[in-house]
Amino acid sequence: MKKFWFLIVFVSVLFSCGDSERSNNNPNIPNYSVNLSVDMNLPAYSNLKFVSNGVIVPNFGAKGVIIFNAGSGYNAFDAACPNQALNSCTAMTIDGINAVCSCDKTAYSLFTGLGGKEYPLKQYKVEVTGTLIHVYN
Repeated sequence: MKKFWFLIVFVSVLFSCGDSERSNNNPNIPNYSVNLSVDMNLPAYSNLKFVSNGVIVPNFGAKGVIIFNAGSGYNAFDAACPNQALNSCTAMTIDGINAVCSCDKTAYSLFTGLGGKEYPLKQYKVEVTGTLIHVYN
């Protein structure tokens, strides 16, 4: 009987574990390969050393990549509006701690990627080594 209960507990724990990353599936933004590195010692990226600052790096992903210093780490999102067709909008702009879509003026938090619409911002993985930020998927 003990083996039976152990098996039930083990299977329950096994199925309760899940992938903590949210889904990046979005029918509006294709899955482009992203592999970029920025050096925060360069003047264009020096603002990333400070909390709540972000930059847009053009020519990566669908419409560019937004890199944001969230204080506890760095976030990277695609600059394409996640709830609009790819060709209908220009790249998003940064307004303080939000990214704003040029089509519908929806603001998305650069801390979470959420904006109150169906799809959140498309997020990329980030690794930081010294002053070098590596963004990839």
